[in-house]
Order: sequence, then C-alpha cells, then structure tokens
Amino acid sequence: MDVNLTRASWRKSTFSGGGGGNCVEVADNFAGVMPVRDSKDPSGPALIFSATAWQSFVTA
Repeated sequence: MDVNLTRASWRKSTFSGGGGGNCVEVADNFAGVMPVRDSKDPSGPALIFSATAWQSFVTA
C-alpha cells in the first residue's frame, strides 16, 4: 500500500499513556487507512493499517 505521509499530522495515541517511553503516533485523515509509527523514531518507517484492522485492534 503506497500512502504519501509527507503532510501527515502525527499525534500520540491516547492508548500510549503519559510516561514518555513506549509511544505510538497515529495520523488521522487518511481515507480508509491508519498510519502508525514509533514516536522515538519519527523519521523511521510507518505501518499502514486498514481502517477496519485498526478499529479491531483498538476495540480489542
């Protein structure tokens, strides 16, 4: 799946907690997908999940 993330606005997931350690960031406003990355490596790779898969993960 090829998604251009150059204009992504990243935010820390509310599920990451406030400890500042192991945080994931997500980028909203991408139709049908949810980009996810490691906040400790913002220039590293991002995983792209389908919106359905991401919702299942969050719900579980």
